Amino acid sequence: MHRVRFRDPAGSVRTGEWHGDEVSFAGRTYDLEEVDVLPPSDPTKILCIGLNYAAHAEESGSEIPDRPLIFMKGLNALAGHGDTVPLLSGKERIDYEAELGVVIGEQCRHVSQDDAMDVVEGFTCFNDVSNRDDQRQEQNWIRGKAFDNSAPVGPVLATPDEVPDDAYVRSRVNGELRQDSSRDDFIFTIPELIEEITTYVTLEPGDIIATGTPEGVGPLSDGDTVEVEVEGVGTLVNDVADE
Repeated sequence: MHRVRFRDPAGSVRTGEWHGDEVSFAGRTYDLEEVDVLPPSDPTKILCIGLNYAAHAEESGSEIPDRPLIFMKGLNALAGHGDTVPLLSGKERIDYEAELGVVIGEQCRHVSQDDAMDVVEGFTCFNDVSNRDDQRQEQNWIRGKAFDNSAPVGPVLATPDEVPDDAYVRSRVNGELRQDSSRDDFIFTIPELIEEITTYVTLEPGDIIATGTPEGVGPLSDGDTVEVEVEGVGTLVNDVADE
């Protein structure tokens, strides 16, 4: 089952089932045009992984890390499926980055790799929208990564059994395929990431881990439509527009 969070026509936030062009809750079915699709979880934090694909490290001119590179986005960065993402004004390059998102199902700390998948509620699509102008000039990446609406996520939460171990991760801009890789190509696996993160940070239900982007990242322009597709999950779609 693909679970979806949405705001119904009365303004109530519901968690129901996704049926492609419809959503349902408590015996009622709504067309997507009737509701606002929300991020599939209500996280306390978003943890992102840099350079988790060797080919992306190469295209970035970076060395492959010997341990996961972790940074954070605040809740201000969240955007949902169908939202229009504003591009920061005065910047030369804002990039898309397609990623597999991991949603945590329970409070946890010091989780071993062997137990890591037990704390995973499911998977989703994630777009790590990145402001390269400022990212290149700072170490903590707040301006580069954590600006408003820089973390579109959704549209649904798929249970782990629905997402293959070698699930593809793809992006398209205006229908043109830009990224096409696989979960198989991770440098650090999901259990490795969870073990490393929970060595330092307590994860809460709904928290999101964005697992890194494959090669093929590129710039966005006013009016573009970005699709992030993860096998077994579906497709996250967002338009972008000048701020």
